[in-house]
Amino acid sequence: MTRLAAQSVTLAYDGHVVATDLDLAIPDARVTAIVGPNACGKSTLLRALSRLLRPTQGAVVLDGEVIHRLPTKQVARKLGLLPQSPIAPDGILVGDLVARGRTPHQSLFQQWSRADEQAVRSALAATGTTDLADRSVDELSGGQRQRVWIAMALAQETDLLLLDEPTTFLDIAHQIEVLDLVAQLNRDAGRTVVVVLHDLNLACRYAHHLVAMRGGRIVASGTPHEVITASTVEEVFGLAATVIDDPVSHTPLVVPHSAHTPVGG
Repeated sequence: MTRLAAQSVTLAYDGHVVATDLDLAIPDARVTAIVGPNACGKSTLLRALSRLLRPTQGAVVLDGEVIHRLPTKQVARKLGLLPQSPIAPDGILVGDLVARGRTPHQSLFQQWSRADEQAVRSALAATGTTDLADRSVDELSGGQRQRVWIAMALAQETDLLLLDEPTTFLDIAHQIEVLDLVAQLNRDAGRTVVVVLHDLNLACRYAHHLVAMRGGRIVASGTPHEVITASTVEEVFGLAATVIDDPVSHTPLVVPHSAHTPVGG
């Protein structure tokens, strides 16, 4: 049994259904990427998996229990979320932002402790941001800022990380920097990571498991080689493409056809 799963889930905003009949088991200790066109339900699914959105039907299950029946702090001790385009308070220092990840472990009777201090130090070290601790988040580059947000999630000391489009608005070098970090966190600590990505080729390179969505439904799930075929790319994205072997990672590489490129040309 996997730790995190969606069971026959239907999701809606203000009565408008955006995703239906979602069945998904997140593989433990693996990187799962959710891919699909804009407005297909990727981020909505991630919000449901993180308990931010309650299903109108079905249930999200965490460690064998319906996630919405668990106290918020208990969920936060098990699952870390980096939302899309997070906003830091003006002028906050990196160390102070990362320290906010310790909130689920504190109470009126247990304030800042040595364990909190160690967790923050470890999170900064794991993300390569120790040298940034005394700098303002406002001063950082996009790639540095994303690593700091991931550090805050790591400071929660959870084994499950959910990242909603962590590479959006980053140039290719910073995208690789962030995804290398994701791979390292999985490889070195065995963390289960679920990440929403737009770039199919990066998803194939960095994820062990892919979930392809279109129109609020899961079209395919499995390994990159199982999911990313020419027919699936056309079905999910409406894009004619050839899928070849990536010469570096030996994962599927999607080569789109232009309107003037004949198939096989």
